[in-house]
Amino acid sequence: MQLWLAILLIVIALLAGIAAGFFIARKYMMNYMKKNPPINEKMLRVMMMQMGMNPSQKKINQMMKAMNNEQNK
Repeated sequence: MQLWLAILLIVIALLAGIAAGFFIARKYMMNYMKKNPPINEKMLRVMMMQMGMNPSQKKINQMMKAMNNEQNK
């Protein structure tokens, strides 16, 4: 086998491995975030109460919707 062909095959295999690793890691993280959301309504309510606010359900829903919209961009 010629040297240039061996180098070309190694480079192609390396690029394919990097691409496959990226997509596998991306899929894993998307599934992880769906199963374990970073914040939920209960956590948001506690945070607002610690800041001295008296959160209404409407305000909680608005903030959750805004956070979900930002996350899905």
